Amino acid sequence: MPQTKNRKEALLKAAKELFGEYGYAETTFKKISERANVALGLLTHHFGSKEKLFLASGLDVLQNFQSFLEEAVRGTDCGYAGVMAFCRAYLDFSIDKNSNWLVLVRCSPYSDMKTGADRDLMDSRFSRIHELLTRQLERGMLDKSLMVTDPMGTTQVIISLLVGVNRTRVLTPYAPASLYEDALEFVSMAISAHKGCDRI
Repeated sequence: MPQTKNRKEALLKAAKELFGEYGYAETTFKKISERANVALGLLTHHFGSKEKLFLASGLDVLQNFQSFLEEAVRGTDCGYAGVMAFCRAYLDFSIDKNSNWLVLVRCSPYSDMKTGADRDLMDSRFSRIHELLTRQLERGMLDKSLMVTDPMGTTQVIISLLVGVNRTRVLTPYAPASLYEDALEFVSMAISAHKGCDRI
């Protein structure tokens, strides 16, 4: 039994790496089984189809991403600090070589994912990321560390900014070295009430 679990985990790990490196179209079951050093037939046994494996890969990375963000905001002393911790963690996760972030870039509501996989499931899981940021904004309005604003609208703007700077840094040659720090400073200036708790 543990051997079966280890093989399934090895296949999922190889799939995340390959989907991130090559995208959906260029990743084959054969490549995944070779990278995982697991028999090809076990892919179908464990995951059914390439589409289901792609979705499983994205959901696994997304769960790790959500946990990383939740840990980052835990214990912050005000809403402003929570928002900034969220933004920094978002960007840090995206450049962590072990996070398999590129799977999310290719398998998210912001991607051009063209499989028949259940996008509604991915969308609903991504909404939890938005809700986490919205709660920090609402908290900041209550503790007066953030200006009064529309939390849901502001969440969408901040997430869109983070997605944009991440794609610029990860997928293009145009990003200046300071892009992530510049984005964080922009968010800070846009939301801070300049009182309550220190700016980060």
